[in-house]
Parts: sequence; structure tokens; C-alpha cells
Amino acid sequence: MTQHIYHAIDREQFAKDMDNVRKEVLSDLGMDDFRHLKKIERWGRICSAIGYGTAWIIPNPVSAFFISQGNVTRWTTIAHHITHRAYDKIEGIPERYTSKGFAKGKRRFIDWLEWMLPEAWDKEHNDLHHYNLGEEADPDQVEFNTEDFRNINMPQWLRYLFLGVMACTWKFIYYAPSTLVELQRFRDKKAGKEPVTYSRLDIWNPLQPVGKELWTRCLLPYISIRFALIPLLFIPIGIVTAIGGTLAATNVLINSLIAEVFTNIHTFLVIGTNHVGDDLYVFDEKATNKGEFYLRQIFGSTNFNTGTDRIDFLQGWLNYQVEHHIWPDMPLSRYHIAQPKVKALCEKYGVPYTQESVFKRLGKTLDVMTGKTVMMRPLPAS
Repeated sequence: MTQHIYHAIDREQFAKDMDNVRKEVLSDLGMDDFRHLKKIERWGRICSAIGYGTAWIIPNPVSAFFISQGNVTRWTTIAHHITHRAYDKIEGIPERYTSKGFAKGKRRFIDWLEWMLPEAWDKEHNDLHHYNLGEEADPDQVEFNTEDFRNINMPQWLRYLFLGVMACTWKFIYYAPSTLVELQRFRDKKAGKEPVTYSRLDIWNPLQPVGKELWTRCLLPYISIRFALIPLLFIPIGIVTAIGGTLAATNVLINSLIAEVFTNIHTFLVIGTNHVGDDLYVFDEKATNKGEFYLRQIFGSTNFNTGTDRIDFLQGWLNYQVEHHIWPDMPLSRYHIAQPKVKALCEKYGVPYTQESVFKRLGKTLDVMTGKTVMMRPLPAS
């Protein structure tokens, strides 16, 4: 039924109504929105402090969880929305909280220590994914990316085992190289070079230019800081407390490795599931107008449970995926205001507004990834 609704909507009027919602929601944008960001940043910092503050004592999942939550917050909430220019229009905030200053140059490891380059993430996610959602040009479209995997002849239990391993490591094995490849393709195009197909061997081979950059600018810096430098900083604490410097550093290393697995699982849960399912759409052609663009963000996205800062904090504000894709440059503090207004507008136009528990969406995502279901396509306009 929704396939017929898709073409029946007045795109021009829908876009005007959406723009009016945006104007209303952002009418009093100011320093309160920045203070909200700082509060959430502080929550993430506290999690990191609790995690590392106890990680040297003994390997345990509690310390690892808090380290992980700090890492998740830094990526999904702070870096994500700042690089989307969500705070650029607020006058008087420090430059490091704007898209022009965040994680740039020497501040990369201070503002956002991650596997991927900030500029590569900006190109792959903020540009290509957001403005080609559900299309062939979308580098993160799960159904397209798993096509070969779904066509392999293997038992279902083995598929789930493979996906489980992937979910525990996906930032390392998928996001770091894929974002870098998209950045390199952009550089090639800008330099007027012919399009290049980068094989997996090229990407991971340190003797190839793109592989060298992956290892020297993405993987080795992260590994060196997260799993070597930070654990070594705890040697004096271990000596002072008589646990032993080596044991304290080892405990931090083990907890850091566990935290890395937790972070991968957590981010896969809240990132990998928000544009997948047999009730969401992919598209064969590009959008040609603003109304069409808005509709695709709604037809191709799902929200999770929303409501309070605590709920949103644990889901990295990715539980407002519909609103975020309509307006990627909206501050965190405005999504809970925009969400009921967007939902009401969708009801007015008969547009399906998808919102479910993140765990239900995980099930629908796995169904697509394993080949049990496929995503929807709009029927021809005729």
C-alpha cells in the first residue's frame, strides 16, 4: 500500500510544510543548545573516567563498558553532529566545536580518537551517505553491500556466526578502509584522474598508496594510542598501589580490548540498523527535488525509542534517524522537539513513519543481511 502512497504525495507542498517545521524548531537556536552539547560531552567524559579509573585493577566488563560508552558518545554524538555543522550557526562558541575546527590538524587525537580519518568520515558519511540515501551511490546501503554474502551457499547458522564476528570488528575491517577509499576517490576526481577501482588487496597492502595511508594514518595511530600508550600510562599507578606496573598496564590493555568489542557491537546496533528492513525503501534513481529528498529520508529510515536525554545518550541520538536525515545540521537538543512534529506531518500526508525498538530493527537488519527478506522499491510512477 505504501508503494502507491509514495507517488501520490504533493512534493512541493510537503517540502514547504517540512521547511516550516524546521523554521519553528530552530527559531530560538542559541547558547542553551551548546550548553546541552557540553552536558552530553561531560557525560561521555565521565564514563571514560570511570572506565579507565577502574580498568587497572582487574579485567572486568564494567570498566570495559564505561570505556566503550565514552568512545561511543565521542563518535555517534559529539563528532557526528559537530561535523554535520549542527553548531556552526551558534555565535560565540569555541572553534573546536564547529565543523571547521573540530578534529582538524593536531586536534584530531584530542577531539576524536578513531580508526577512520575525520575528513574521510566527512566525505563517506556526511556527503555520500546522507545525500544518496538508499541509492547505488550510498556507500552504507546494507542490502547492496551484502549482496555477494547473501548469494553464497552456506548454512544460516554460519551466516549468523560470520555476522557476529563482523559486528565485533566492523569499525576496523569496514569503516576505516571504506571511508578512506571514498576520500581517495574524491581526491582522484578532484585531480582529474580516471576513476580507479581499489581492490581489497590494494586497500590493505601497505606498499600501495591507499594501503600505506590506511596503516600509517588510520590503523597504527589508533592501535598505538589506544592499546599501547594509554595502558603504559598506568604503570606508575600499579607501582604505587603495589599491584605492579606491568599488571596494571596489562589489565588496562585487556579492558581496552574488551571495550573495543563492546564499542563495535554497540555502534553496529545503533548505526547499522537504521536504514535496513523489509519495511524500508531503496531507490533506483536520484531525487530531483527537495520534497522527493525529504520523502526518501522518511521512507528509507527508521527511528528507535526516543524521549529523554538518558535514552538518547545510550543510542547516540541515532534514534532520531528520520529527523536527522531530513535535517543533518540540527543540534542534539532539538531532535526531541522536531520528532513529534515530523511524525504528525507524516500522518497528515499518509506517509509511513517507522519507529521501533532498536532490537526489533536489529532482527529486521539481520533478515536482510542473511537473505531472508529484501527491502522495498517504489512502484513505477504510472
